[in-house]
Amino acid sequence: MAATPKNPSLYSRMQAHGTLTEAPRDVPDARFALPSSIHWMRALAILAADQNVDFAVGRTFYAKVQARSVPDRELNTVCEQLLFVLNQIAALQALTSAPNKADVARTAIVAWYYGVYSAASAMTAAMDGSFQDIHTETARKWQERFPANHLAMPPFSDCLSSVLPATAEAELAPVRARGRHSLVNAPSTAREAWGCCAEYLSGTAGWERWNVEERVRETGAFKALGVSDFRKKAARDLRDAAYARRGIAFLHQASRYRGKANYRDAIFLAYGNSVPAQLSGFIDDLLGVLKAFAAMAGAYCSLRVGRAAWTDFVNDLDRKKAISVSPKDIW
Repeated sequence: MAATPKNPSLYSRMQAHGTLTEAPRDVPDARFALPSSIHWMRALAILAADQNVDFAVGRTFYAKVQARSVPDRELNTVCEQLLFVLNQIAALQALTSAPNKADVARTAIVAWYYGVYSAASAMTAAMDGSFQDIHTETARKWQERFPANHLAMPPFSDCLSSVLPATAEAELAPVRARGRHSLVNAPSTAREAWGCCAEYLSGTAGWERWNVEERVRETGAFKALGVSDFRKKAARDLRDAAYARRGIAFLHQASRYRGKANYRDAIFLAYGNSVPAQLSGFIDDLLGVLKAFAAMAGAYCSLRVGRAAWTDFVNDLDRKKAISVSPKDIW
């Protein structure tokens, strides 16, 4: 066991001894954890602006989407989820005024994630009347219905059909061709931002592979092999079949991001004298990216539910909203 230094910091103690949930080797590296979180969001903000992701552009992007007859319960679900999105936008807008962004960064990331999640839920409900109570199912459904069918706007459109290493690497090639840039360094151009997004997508694929392996280890089929790893072909076959069933898209990345902020990497949002300065502009980036995702979702939903239902929703919410953000600010 590593020795604990004299007058240890919390971080050095964690590196030496771990926690009740993590071995020392699993404690995240401070050099990468916080910069990666900040720079991925900076990259998305750059690209959302570069791609002009707003409601009007979204309506053009979805111009071929046909309206359908949406039953009342389904329409109510779409509208409810979009109201939730506006609530998270309002929350982030309020958090931008916090003097010390380290005070609110963790809370802001959670608000951002639930805004993205609600917007995606509204899109799937508008498409076919489906609603998933489990976040992983929402991510899967949204991927299958939108990015996989070219119905998501950049920079939210990249996806991998599976996390099989060979498949993922082949599908990452055109993503990486837009640009290469380490998440450790802040992006300042669209090309650098695309590079950061490619790196985060690749990292999420690796994270998903680890999740898949953990689930496979718990299956009866794996346990029946009497092995503890994947060195034998039979074990690898079980793992690879599970890899092949697991695709990833933006919602999987958002879920990983929320998890890192809430759990594994949370210490770096609130620990370290340099953190407040590093977080300058971060809440604004979260807000800008969520507004872009919400604009995309609203554009799709507005066309899918039809003009009359959409106009009634926006006008009613504008009259009776309790929050400080109007739907007409976004849609």
